[in-house]
Amino acid sequence: MEVAYHEEYVKNSRGVQLFTCRWLPFSSPKALVFLCHGYGMECSNFMKGVGTKLASNGYAVFGIDYEGHGRSMGARCYIKRFDNIVLDCNDYFKSICAREEYREKRRFLYGESMGGAVALLTHKKDRIFWHGAVLVAPMCKISEKVKPHPVVISLLTRVEDVIPKWKIVPAKDVIDSAFKDPIKREQIRGNKLIYQEKPRLKTALEMLRTSMNLEDSLNEVTVPFFVLHGEADTVTDPEVSRALYEKASSTDKTIKLYPGMWHGLTAGEPDDNIEIVFSDIILWLDKRAEDNGSSNQSMKPIKNPNPAPIMIMPEGLSARANREKTDRKRSNSNYLCGWKGRGLYHHSAM
Repeated sequence: MEVAYHEEYVKNSRGVQLFTCRWLPFSSPKALVFLCHGYGMECSNFMKGVGTKLASNGYAVFGIDYEGHGRSMGARCYIKRFDNIVLDCNDYFKSICAREEYREKRRFLYGESMGGAVALLTHKKDRIFWHGAVLVAPMCKISEKVKPHPVVISLLTRVEDVIPKWKIVPAKDVIDSAFKDPIKREQIRGNKLIYQEKPRLKTALEMLRTSMNLEDSLNEVTVPFFVLHGEADTVTDPEVSRALYEKASSTDKTIKLYPGMWHGLTAGEPDDNIEIVFSDIILWLDKRAEDNGSSNQSMKPIKNPNPAPIMIMPEGLSARANREKTDRKRSNSNYLCGWKGRGLYHHSAM
């Protein structure tokens, strides 16, 4: 199915110009999907695969570059307040939903990595508005084995308002760790819209605080969701997705872990793996996009037919997955959401 692609700039409530884009099927869409990208990333190029794939399967897909990200205005990758990102997404997404042609369509959030946190927090601003969320390797909890020491946090907090934009946080090149396919990895590295410098101090602390706050309130998640995670992911720990699945109050929730796959499930894996992931996402969405009831009615969640976690092994990859699992065993130096061991580290992109 062919799709139409459009770009547009909008202004947020603070007067900052933000880049938005959309992929639309030529027929009436099944439902609406709103993209929340990861830290340092952007929508038009990096998430093009997600947009075109979902639109070609009948969904209207909308993306927005956060302030300071991609083509949006603002200091590059400077997050003064994480709530600003959530507010901008909420305002833009709801403005789309209010259009006459979309008012009766069901509404889904889609978040990757840090975008998973954005999606969950957007849901929490209006718990009955969203009909579901797809969360790919989401940032929603800090693993106990990598949580930074309180003293480190305290010291940095004292100077965050003095040197908020300083790029002083030691950075790991996450592209090497996140994207398995070497050709795709270099294409991503060549995307000049992706931020690949050291993170700013305020940004790193805002992401840490957001993760810790989400961790303390996972039980407040009520939206139907599908969380996907690569078992060999060394950027965000798969146990984080397990915690979300186990603690969330959602009555319709599904988790799928992919042995041998890394962090970039939709952009960095070999084509066969990416196709498997998208097939699972589309199947999940299709089952929940069938009821195009009025947006004025509270959503009735679909009971999850698979209450236990499901393990997915891509056909024909068993031997390779076992070998990769051995090669990529986590050591004590593993890191989550940019926080490594008891020191302060941050990824250059997510």
